[in-house]
Amino acid sequence: MAQQKNQLDRERFCCSICLELLKDPVTTGCGHSYCLSCINTHWDNGEERGSYSCPQCRQTFTQRPVLLKNTMLTDLVEELKKTGLQAAPAGHCYAGPEDVACDFCTGRKRKALKSCLVCLVSYCEKHLQPHFQSPPFKKHKLVEPSEKLQENICSRHDEVMKMFCRTDQQCICYLCSVDEHKDHDTVTAAAERTERQRELGPRRHTIQQRLQDREKDVKLLQQEEKAVNGSADKAVKESEKIFRKLIRLLRKRSSDVKQQIRSQQETEVSRVRELQKRVEQEITELKRKDHKLKQLSDTQDHNQFLHNYTSLPPQSESTHSSIRIRPLRYFEDVTAAVLQVRGRLQDILSETETEILQIVSQVDVLLRQPEPETRADFLKYSQDITLDPNTLNKHLLSPKGNRKVRCMSKVQSYSDHPNRFTGWPQVLSRESLTGRCYWEVEVGLIGGVSVAVSYKNISRAGDSRICVFGNNDKSWMVYYDGNSYSFCYNSIDTQVSGPLPSRVGVYLDHTAGVLSFYSVSDTMTLLHRVKTTFTQPLYAGVGVYNGATAEFCKLK
Repeated sequence: MAQQKNQLDRERFCCSICLELLKDPVTTGCGHSYCLSCINTHWDNGEERGSYSCPQCRQTFTQRPVLLKNTMLTDLVEELKKTGLQAAPAGHCYAGPEDVACDFCTGRKRKALKSCLVCLVSYCEKHLQPHFQSPPFKKHKLVEPSEKLQENICSRHDEVMKMFCRTDQQCICYLCSVDEHKDHDTVTAAAERTERQRELGPRRHTIQQRLQDREKDVKLLQQEEKAVNGSADKAVKESEKIFRKLIRLLRKRSSDVKQQIRSQQETEVSRVRELQKRVEQEITELKRKDHKLKQLSDTQDHNQFLHNYTSLPPQSESTHSSIRIRPLRYFEDVTAAVLQVRGRLQDILSETETEILQIVSQVDVLLRQPEPETRADFLKYSQDITLDPNTLNKHLLSPKGNRKVRCMSKVQSYSDHPNRFTGWPQVLSRESLTGRCYWEVEVGLIGGVSVAVSYKNISRAGDSRICVFGNNDKSWMVYYDGNSYSFCYNSIDTQVSGPLPSRVGVYLDHTAGVLSFYSVSDTMTLLHRVKTTFTQPLYAGVGVYNGATAEFCKLK
């Protein structure tokens, strides 16, 4: 009631022009009050028509009234402001598209303050007054404004529905209770409400408890998210720091090798040049001696020839032996040594990359959800699988929208592709598989079919057994020959038992490292489960032999 009174007071002391609390209130001759500036602006705009009217009652004044400040009203508004009364917002009084409108207002309708369950009418503050003042109305049931009041009227008898039929679980009027619901279990709507209200308590308590639990879960997850992000950021930062040091070490080693090569280059070139200089000097001396001997040989005077010949110095031995170059490849051996180091480093990096990826993949904050049990549960994780034509062996024909394959004796005219299986009739999916996935393969009744998952880097070229699904450490396979199942991984076969329907289901939880194969009929029968650590995305695959067929089923 205090809130209603406050709203009524606010309405009473609002200017009907600006819809805010009166400012400098003045009163016209007809008794209505306005803000001084609002009424003057209103009349200023109406002076062209030569008349002045009250915006509320439309009383017209032939001359513009002289407005005087209403002192009592001013004091009253100021006093109300001190007690906490605030101005109504501009659109407070009138109903908008989302508001319940007063059924009594004419013209622009005001917002309904209450709805009456007896009158089945909604009232604004003004038209609600009789329900507060008139004794007959005080007994009426007022509720929050509702647009569904007519739903309380019986469509058959046009009476207020005050009864409830427990047999049909619906509200009825009193005429219905003596008519078509005569022999039913009926009570008053108030009695049924009281009983249902008692049931709401425990239900609300349960929901509130669950709500509190979920709010705690949200806070916990927020903390975990922060912790995961912090840990990941730190790991990235530290890893980058370590790799930067490793890069600096490699650069220093490269610089050291370069410096050593250049130093040895300089030493060897200096030796070669020194020897070359001495050889060139000997060549010059030999040319000089040869020139003298030629001159002597060309002398015509025999006596002079003999005289000069006897004065020739004795023939000396060469101070230098013939130059012999060792059959070396100079610095090519250094390059080979560096290549060898690079190979060893690549091997180390490859091994450590696998180890690091395994460690990263094992980071799992949340407890894993249990594996599905029913086919409906599995289908929640259904994955649409299509065949990658670039991997299709040339003895396989895929005639049905890249889902079904058949083994053919005739070689198909597919173009060569590096991803194609060349020796074995196998094919992989287009889609890479991570997270939780489920798919099914329809296998034919003749021949043999392998249902597999594989890493992308499985060997594909040639007739080696290492290219066959399950005969390496990159693929897992269940083989169905029409009579039995077997599981194979890394060339180790395991016989498995189970019913022999024509459909095999595959469930993968990549993060948890779970791979399960099922025989699918009315029930799901586990054939084989693998628990490992997957280091790469996986691909679905099938191998089809001896005229058999296989088809990835469309589950969605």
